[in-house]
Formats: sequence, structure tokens, C-alpha cells
Amino acid sequence: MKSIYNIINYGIATVWMINGLFCKVLNFVPRHEEIVARILGSSYSRTLTVLIGCSEIIMAVWILSGLHSKFTAIAQITIIAAMNLLEFIVAPDLLLWGRFNSLFAFLFILLIYFNEFHLNPKKLNHHV
Repeated sequence: MKSIYNIINYGIATVWMINGLFCKVLNFVPRHEEIVARILGSSYSRTLTVLIGCSEIIMAVWILSGLHSKFTAIAQITIIAAMNLLEFIVAPDLLLWGRFNSLFAFLFILLIYFNEFHLNPKKLNHHV
């Protein structure tokens, strides 16, 4: 169980790292900045996109650290749900798969939940 948990955890952290570093900070996917501009305004959209990207990189590191993993999972689920709800309402035309993106977000949320609350070896050993 522990190796499956770890593999999924690394995969989840990789998603945050790719989205934060490559898509936002390095601007390999300019659509992300367009989404930020649509939601938060264009005046500081590049700066805000970089800050969001840095936050996603920090999330990846936090996930890999294993510190407060249950809180980390809850934070991820909340952030992903809020971000995708905003994008679904305000910028569906800028999303890779349009409103269908919400399905992938939901599946990612389920993966995070299942990994942390069902596969986590700490939970299985009744440690906090």
C-alpha cells in the first residue's frame, strides 16, 4: 500500500509542479495568464500568474514533505474545486477542454481524496 500511495503522491505533486513552473512561471501555456486576466483583471495578470505558479510549486513541495498530509489534501481539494468553479463560470472558453475540464478536476479531487484518506499508510496504522 505504501508504494502505491507514494507513487500517486509523486504524481499529484508533479501535476502541481508542471502547472506552477512550466505553465505559469515560465509561461509555456499563455492561456493560464489569460484566465487570470479574465478573473482578476489584466493590470497585474502576469505578476499574479507568477505568484499563483509559485504557490503551486510550494504546494508540490508541501505534498512531497508529507507534513500535515490530511490538511494538505483538504487544501488541494478546496483550491482545485474553487479554481475550477471560477474558471467554469468566468472563463470556460479559455479552458483546454472547455466546461469538460470540470470532469478532470473532479477526478483529480477523487484521486487526492482516495490517496490520502484510503491509501495513506499513516491512516492505516492509526497514526496522525
